[in-house]
Amino acid sequence: MTYAQAAPAETVSYATADGLLSSVWLLVAIPLVSAAILLLLGRRADRWGHWLGVAAVGAAFLLGLSYFLGLRGLENRSVQLSLWDFIAVGGLYVDFGLLFDPLAGVFVLLITGVGFLIHLYAVEYMAHDAGRRRFFAYFNLFIAAMLLLVLGNNYVMLYFGWEGVGLASYLLISFWYTKPAAATAGKKAFLMNRVGDAGLAIAIFIMFATLGTTQYDEVFNGVGALAGGTVLVLGLLLLLGAAGKSGQFPLQAWLPDAMEGPTPVSALIHAATMVTAGVYLIARSNIIFSANATLQLVVVSVGALTLLIGAIIGCAKDDIKRILAWSTVSQIGYMFLGVGLGGAAYALAIVHLLAHGFFKANMFLGAGSVMHGMKDQVDIRRFGGIAKHMRTTWLTFAAGWVAIIGIIPFSGYFSKEPIVEAAFAREGWTAWLFGGAALLGAGLTAFYMTRLFVLTFHGPKRWTEDIDQPHESPLLMRIPLILLAVGSLGGGALLATSVPDWLTSTAGLADTEEHHGALPHLAIFFLAQGVTVLGAVLGWLLFRNGTATVPQPAGVVVTAARKNLYTDAVNEAVFEKPGIFLTRALVYLDNRGIDGIVNGLAAGIGGGSGRLRRLQTGFVRSYATSILTGALLVVAAFLAVQAGWFA
Repeated sequence: MTYAQAAPAETVSYATADGLLSSVWLLVAIPLVSAAILLLLGRRADRWGHWLGVAAVGAAFLLGLSYFLGLRGLENRSVQLSLWDFIAVGGLYVDFGLLFDPLAGVFVLLITGVGFLIHLYAVEYMAHDAGRRRFFAYFNLFIAAMLLLVLGNNYVMLYFGWEGVGLASYLLISFWYTKPAAATAGKKAFLMNRVGDAGLAIAIFIMFATLGTTQYDEVFNGVGALAGGTVLVLGLLLLLGAAGKSGQFPLQAWLPDAMEGPTPVSALIHAATMVTAGVYLIARSNIIFSANATLQLVVVSVGALTLLIGAIIGCAKDDIKRILAWSTVSQIGYMFLGVGLGGAAYALAIVHLLAHGFFKANMFLGAGSVMHGMKDQVDIRRFGGIAKHMRTTWLTFAAGWVAIIGIIPFSGYFSKEPIVEAAFAREGWTAWLFGGAALLGAGLTAFYMTRLFVLTFHGPKRWTEDIDQPHESPLLMRIPLILLAVGSLGGGALLATSVPDWLTSTAGLADTEEHHGALPHLAIFFLAQGVTVLGAVLGWLLFRNGTATVPQPAGVVVTAARKNLYTDAVNEAVFEKPGIFLTRALVYLDNRGIDGIVNGLAAGIGGGSGRLRRLQTGFVRSYATSILTGALLVVAAFLAVQAGWFA
């Protein structure tokens, strides 16, 4: 087994867009205009607004496909389009420009392709919601912002889309804002993402301060001239931004809570848009990360730790959507592991990202279908025996299940096992550390996903009394499930054989050196498949007959997993409670100190004036007495001075 390590390109440049590719701005404009129309027309668009939202994303997909195919005829497969001057102040110049290259192209197809199917599904899923038109406006805004993020030709444009994605996610997660849990989840996502966004913003400031530019090609060409410490700090700040958007340690807590939004939102966030942004940022900035070995080690460590955190917590959850959410945290961890390894593993991470987009969208929409048939029940302990009642949902969910656990010859095997193999290709003891973490994560994934599948669809029925019989979802919801199931099963093999070669023209992703791994390819194959089968068999044997529907005593590990490994408790203790204490102290200081001084001064003046007012009696004799007293005091003062009493 060999593993290719990439060497940073010496010079990065892009051709100017012309012909068909000169209209690449339409990818962002179409969903953005659709969102504006739906918001501005208001209730007048209620009857047809959802179809406009679907059509906008469908049109963007067709355009994206035509642009993607158009790249094949170009020598360097990369074009740049400058639309207008965005910022021109002093030495800072930023143009509103777009870059369409192989990396941006595959993201465009994922965002618009999977996004279109989720939009189509949402037409029926949100049919009885009074805010459906507004929902599709936010949905289109989400797509437009994500497309700007991946198409921008500089870090400022990326940041512009980055913040747009954050805004849209807040609007969608808290869409049912009358529910306290949804409103809280939206705020939590927004605030935790601001932490990562601050890191990205500071990184952009450093780029301008040290290199005088934020353009991708100019930044990448100037990285070699930067000091090692500057590159490390720059990369760590970029990583902080990526961790926030992609729900990676230590900013992962918001992602599972985002399940409070409508299920199509969960599918879009977890499969095609928001959580993939962090992986894109690191892949796009691969020249920066490849320039510092310590920086790569940090990225790999974050990925390995997060994939284990997500997998362990996923084993103990009972909410169908939260299990899938923690699964996303874990799978994105695999992608961070891949981009952290560098070289050819960058492309491997993108392959897993694309494959994950299919099977995770499939399973989230499948979860929504189950909820639709089970009166919005989400507790898998209350499911069971519904496979025969929801045959299409069962079959399509099964496709996602075998894909994500990585059983050969399904999708996950072709996208995830190469990352495990690349982890074992590191030099020294870190190969065993990170390779072992990836293997353990694979076994845990097979266990908790099998538990989810078995408890949901098989075993004895454990329905609540208000459910007579589950029913299959409408056709408009089943069509996206079927298409995504096909992609889940076969997409990995297709992507693994085409995407790495396609991405080699992207700056910094060329394969140059080869390193032999700690284990031969065949050994890794049997280890990975062995732990996967073991995890799946254990999950099936332990839960084929159902599970208790009441909380049971649990060991230390299970209890910790149910409490999210106490990460929320740590956040509360380290950040929330000190913040609350500081806020209360400042309020007290404001009330007793600032307001106390102002109010005390006012009270003193008011009290003094009241007492002085008593001297105004209106009697001449009183005034004469006051004048005489004052005159005597003045004479006495003069006499005292002359006598030398104050010398």
